[in-house]
Amino acid sequence: MIGIPALVILALAGYRATQLAVWDSILDPARDKVIDWQTRRPESSLRAAIVTLITCVYCTGWWLSGAILLAYLLAAGQWSGTPLVLHGVEWFAVAGGAVLLNRWDDSRKADA
Repeated sequence: MIGIPALVILALAGYRATQLAVWDSILDPARDKVIDWQTRRPESSLRAAIVTLITCVYCTGWWLSGAILLAYLLAAGQWSGTPLVLHGVEWFAVAGGAVLLNRWDDSRKADA
């Protein structure tokens, strides 16, 4: 099991990765291409699901937090020997921390 400091750092990384994927202008061209692709066949539920995935802070944050956690666990050699359910709980913890940071960030934008 990973410790609290590592969970905090992973949650910060998950928050930043989510902001990059959903909001940062550096990925605007890629997001625009996917959205244009979906508008050519708006009846496609698969295309709509993909657009929802890349534009939803919570959807994107969940998967990016999982990817960051997995990379950390593999790099630190902590993947094997630990029950899979514990890694699932860690995933919830990292994603939950990242989403709390996203909610806090969203509330600051509303005040401005």
